Amino acid sequence: QVQLVESGGGLVQAGGSLRLSCAASGRTFSSSVMAWFRQAPGKEREFVAAGTWSGEETDYADSVKGRFTISRDNAKNTAYLQMNSLKPEDTAVYYCAARPSGLRREIQRYGYWGQGTQVTVSS
Repeated sequence: QVQLVESGGGLVQAGGSLRLSCAASGRTFSSSVMAWFRQAPGKEREFVAAGTWSGEETDYADSVKGRFTISRDNAKNTAYLQMNSLKPEDTAVYYCAARPSGLRREIQRYGYWGQGTQVTVSS
């Protein structure tokens, strides 16, 4: 089993920044992929970003490309999502997810999920 715990959410004004963290524990995969998804009220959960633990491969949704950066600290088994130039439409619950290997955007491809952290961007 893999346990994922997100932190770092909060309230920020438009144009501000936040950094989300996702700490992984339990069984970890040396080549695992970590991803971030988000779900706004009344909307479906959507892909935000994904990256391999090596950092060699990353993928971003068009809506966040150039503003968000996924990274990781392998020694701490922690992934991060640096979010800059935040917009009100970024308001959502953000979830981290993990899968053994291979960058994918589909929710059903990820078997491990955190509990989510709320990000609210005020205008």
